[in-house]
Amino acid sequence: MAAMGEAARPRALFLAGLAAVYIAAFGSLYVQIPGLYGREGILPARRVLRLGGKGLWEQLRDSPTLLWLSPRLGLDTEQGMELLCLLGIVAALGALLCDALRDCLVFALLRVLYLSLYQVGQVFLYFQWDSLLLEAGFLAVLVAPLRLLRRGSPGWRPHDAVTFWAVRWLLFRLMFASGVVKLTSRCPTWWGLTALTYHYESQCIPTPGAWLAHQLPVWLHKLSVVATYVIEVAVPVLFFAPLRRLRLFAFYCQVLLQVLIILTGNYNFFNALTIVLAFSLLDQEHVGRWLGRPRRRHGPAWPPSLGSVLAWLLELSTYGLLLYGTARCFGLRLDWDRRLLDSRVAFTYHEFTTWLRTVTLPLVGVAFLSLSWEILVAMYRCACVRGCFWKLWATLQWAIMATATVSLFAVSLVPFTHIEHESHAKLWPGIQRMFGAVERYQVVNSYGLFRRMTGVGGRPEVILEGSYDGHRWTEIEFMYKPGNVSAAPAVVAPHQPRLDWQLWFAALGPHQGSPWFSALVLRLLQGQPDVIRLVQTDESRYPFHGRPPTFLRAQLYKYWFTAPNEAPSEGSPGPAPWWRRQHVQEFFPAVSLGDPRLETLLSQHGLKDPPAPRARPAAALPRLLSWLRRLCRPFPGPAVLWALYLGAATAALLPALARRARGAPAPGPGRHKAPRERGERNGTRGTEGTRGAEGTRGTEGTRGTDGARPEGRHANKRKK
Repeated sequence: MAAMGEAARPRALFLAGLAAVYIAAFGSLYVQIPGLYGREGILPARRVLRLGGKGLWEQLRDSPTLLWLSPRLGLDTEQGMELLCLLGIVAALGALLCDALRDCLVFALLRVLYLSLYQVGQVFLYFQWDSLLLEAGFLAVLVAPLRLLRRGSPGWRPHDAVTFWAVRWLLFRLMFASGVVKLTSRCPTWWGLTALTYHYESQCIPTPGAWLAHQLPVWLHKLSVVATYVIEVAVPVLFFAPLRRLRLFAFYCQVLLQVLIILTGNYNFFNALTIVLAFSLLDQEHVGRWLGRPRRRHGPAWPPSLGSVLAWLLELSTYGLLLYGTARCFGLRLDWDRRLLDSRVAFTYHEFTTWLRTVTLPLVGVAFLSLSWEILVAMYRCACVRGCFWKLWATLQWAIMATATVSLFAVSLVPFTHIEHESHAKLWPGIQRMFGAVERYQVVNSYGLFRRMTGVGGRPEVILEGSYDGHRWTEIEFMYKPGNVSAAPAVVAPHQPRLDWQLWFAALGPHQGSPWFSALVLRLLQGQPDVIRLVQTDESRYPFHGRPPTFLRAQLYKYWFTAPNEAPSEGSPGPAPWWRRQHVQEFFPAVSLGDPRLETLLSQHGLKDPPAPRARPAAALPRLLSWLRRLCRPFPGPAVLWALYLGAATAALLPALARRARGAPAPGPGRHKAPRERGERNGTRGTEGTRGAEGTRGTEGTRGTDGARPEGRHANKRKK
């Protein structure tokens, strides 16, 4: 089994990508805080943080969030959340633009900030991608080097491959569990391979690409479901393959799936975060090819070595097994008469659960063997460090990081084995207790996306209506979720309009299952401007911008995508509609302010607390936060996020343009000799392929752990 290889470039990609994801997470939440969590918002955050006479440490123990410090800064809870978001945006921008700020302390700060927001986020922040970001953020603290406190700290450490392996394990748990739960849920659409015939129109916020994908033939939708099973269940096993080409194959399969999801659905930063996690499957040489700096390698030797032949045979056997298993399990058959590739599930639920029970613990064993190999290779690299002091220092770091990674791996088995109950019951009770101790900190989580397909009989959608007299009703159209049948689906990623998302969940059941909906009705009847901005940033598009409606109600509709040749209905000139809809029933009765039904619902769910009076922002910090809020208020979430990314891209390009204007050559390989870092000065062997790593042959018969030739000053001497 070959080691993971040098991880400096993939690690840099992972950290930079995670910083970009943090920008989307903090920026998207920032623009929605007043409407969601403000004093007159839907679910005021101050309800969660009640002082109760406890000390600071007791408060942090009960709810680990920095928002307990807001009163000490002269801020209320809402402004404290805004401050945390702004700090997160600034820190993430710094980590994205400056390599020196991709430091474990910076990523620790980012995770603490997001965890603090998560603790008071309530239902609007309880999505799987929020938990995934918190877990990936914790891993980034282990993966990122410590540069801020150690000047000249090396960009490579012997234990890098160990901590970076934990990112691979997180990606495996995410993908494998997401594939398995589709079958364990017994959803007839997933078992009938017809899930994608409903998915594109029934997902939360589809894109225009979803309408196009919905028009594809049914046999292609079924084949796409088969491909989803293969990519999510079978391919993740290759994450731990000993051959780098198999890991690269798995990487591009995951990227392909995520890109297709991005094109057909608005899933905020989730798909980008999954791609960032997939960078853990890359190695130094492959990323170098992306950057235009490939390492020179010897041509293929002839006759090939035994290791090379075995590697090719293993790779071809793996591809053949994937094809054979796919054809066998899903009954793939070419129908020449109808010119299509037919598919069906060729196994039963009992056979699948038996297989899952058989492979769950062996998969854990394979992952443990892969981790053990990385730990042993890292220990060998520590032994190759020159100098007794530096050898001991590297060994100490290796021991700490290896222990942390093994502990994290053990704790993660608790949520991972939830997919199979018998395997879960076999876990050591001590691991269960360890998981219980860290559960509140969101260090590890369970995953399982798209467990059941909704909208089989039509996409349910809640439509709010307002009226001044109780007889003539006007629909309230949202910016992002479907409403007007002639409006094209929106493209909002990486922004997540969290109210629109929760309205999608609310439509799947009665309004009593979504207590926050009564608070939304109350705020719209009151005409609260911060809540109205969640509906429409442009006040002119909100039908009751002059004065709030007297009555408000909600109707439940079923929506379907239109066909390509479907014309507008009679009497409604204009372009062909994107949707057609049908009224189902009343979702929420017509109420007004003071209505006993509304008051009863608010009292039942504890949403009737009167807002505390807002103190005048006399201090400088509250005034600054209020000024920034007024500055961003007219702009929708996607515009704010893309402005941040555009500013980051401009800041990254300006130095290159300045160098080009001065006529200075851009830094690159062969232009100059890079200074040796502290690890090289003290004889560290490994990062760029020194003699210690060069002497070992990998499984694929190439030099070094990743088949790369050494670079740097020693390589220049050998070239001469």
